[in-house]
Amino acid sequence: MQTSMGRRLVLAAVAAASLGMGLPAQANEFPNRPITLIVPFPAGGPTDRHMRILADIASKHLGQPIIVDNRPGAGGTLGPATVARTAKPDGYTVVQFPMSMLRMAHMQKTAWNPITDFTYIIGVSGYTFGVAVRTDSPYRSFNDYIAAARKRPGKIDYGSTGIGSSPHLLMEELAEKAKVSLNHVPFKGDADLQQALLGGHLAAESGASGWEPHVESGKMRLLVTFGEKRTQRWPDVPTAKELGYGVVSLSPYGLAGPKGMDPAVVQRLHDAFKKAMDDPRHTEVLTQLNQGLWYRSGADYLQWAKDAYAKDKVLIERLGLAANTK
Repeated sequence: MQTSMGRRLVLAAVAAASLGMGLPAQANEFPNRPITLIVPFPAGGPTDRHMRILADIASKHLGQPIIVDNRPGAGGTLGPATVARTAKPDGYTVVQFPMSMLRMAHMQKTAWNPITDFTYIIGVSGYTFGVAVRTDSPYRSFNDYIAAARKRPGKIDYGSTGIGSSPHLLMEELAEKAKVSLNHVPFKGDADLQQALLGGHLAAESGASGWEPHVESGKMRLLVTFGEKRTQRWPDVPTAKELGYGVVSLSPYGLAGPKGMDPAVVQRLHDAFKKAMDDPRHTEVLTQLNQGLWYRSGADYLQWAKDAYAKDKVLIERLGLAANTK
């Protein structure tokens, strides 16, 4: 009996060891080479600035470099779509996941599903949105801009970082509530957008903090922001909510990978980026961009995405931007 019992214990130990060796080859050794972080916006913009600092800090906790790969286009959806279609779920390719991913799938046919084709890793931050004009613009206030749009329906333009982006949709929602028609001009990213506005080719721009250095230098004037309350950095600038337009937008974002990632690898990435989020260098760059923390665990981030996806479907249909699937 003792021999039989001992044999069973040995077999159980061998089985446990075999399982342990089979699973973690990936998780225990991860990462053993550089990780690629795809940023779906151009280099030099606010999202790129944020992600590069965050990646640099997280790389110290992971013990491997994190290489930022800028892949702008399609309103911020090109980079994540590439990850969904081509990246291996091994943790070595992750992507900044903008809210436009939850909207574009309602606006056109896509080869990916924003909920089922991704692994949600961590929620990180959200933007401060605003509308800016050149300092010599005749529009001294946001109400001046809206008044001009009422006088010239469809003639007063604004630029954004793409069709379906948060800056685009929040302006369309506001225009609907203000009962005006605006002319939207999409751009690939902040750099092109800033150049067009500063060059006098646009009346205004709707965007995140890409306009920030130009407002600070006096080249642009900030007319309105879209938070729940006025920003600490620009306390004299009213919110769209207080002006009576009822539009509030944060557009949270985080990090994701392709579907099917090993939960242990996801946890390793989550923990490294969470430590990076708490680092003073990260706090400093968020302050510069006038952004706040928006931490969500992978599970909480996924649930938030499901809720936002359902809510945005209603908004997009109401604005007449839904894809025609007939």
